[in-house]
Amino acid sequence: MTTNTIERRHDIVQTTLDAGRVLVPELAEKYGVSTVTIRGDLNYLDQKGLLVRTRGGAVASNRVSQELSVREKVTEHLDIKRRLAAAAAQEIGEQDTIILDSGTTTAEIARQLHQFRRLIVMTNGLNVAQQLVDADGVEVLMTGGTLRKKSLSFYGRAAEDTLQCYHFDKVFLGVDGIDFQGGITTHFEYEANLNRLMCKVARQVIAVTDSSKFKRSGVHKICDFSELDVLITDSGIPQAFHDVMTEAGVRVVIVD
Repeated sequence: MTTNTIERRHDIVQTTLDAGRVLVPELAEKYGVSTVTIRGDLNYLDQKGLLVRTRGGAVASNRVSQELSVREKVTEHLDIKRRLAAAAAQEIGEQDTIILDSGTTTAEIARQLHQFRRLIVMTNGLNVAQQLVDADGVEVLMTGGTLRKKSLSFYGRAAEDTLQCYHFDKVFLGVDGIDFQGGITTHFEYEANLNRLMCKVARQVIAVTDSSKFKRSGVHKICDFSELDVLITDSGIPQAFHDVMTEAGVRVVIVD
């Protein structure tokens, strides 16, 4: 199995989450690299808090969230996601230009947009776009790019080049994890790259997430707390995170 360093480390974290424990010799054989290289990978990932180093290998960190497929995510915390989506829709005005990141929470936001008469929505989420097919007042733009089937999201240079040509009022981000060390994170490197560009081309950055994502971390960082303008979450948000967000100038919207 041939991978570059970033891909290999991402896969090691996912393998550790799935198996619970990994061993250096097995990883070296799997990736076709030396045991010295694997030890370096494990030490790096341990320092980042993405796994816990043990003698001869590593075990999963309970701080790292496991990536689920869209099918697995769609029913997870569904009631809360719909309430969060309704709150997110309140942040949108007629004639706004917005970006909806891929994900099940942002797909729920898309379901709320049929009431609008003049709206432009860019998305990299195939499932998000599908929710807007019958929304007559919404002009839908797709980033294009390479489809990642697990998340139904498009990514890559083509998607990034498309975004560079636009400027938007708001971007709505779904996230895989929020913690003090990593900030706002996701699991897939190339999606994180695209998310960072979304934040760059939007005037306002809005994160929408249920409180289960706090104290959890994806593998790749999207942005720091201070780069958010608004956080929409539920009342389960830990007080420490609420305080830090507020101090960073983020407007925190709590959905009961």
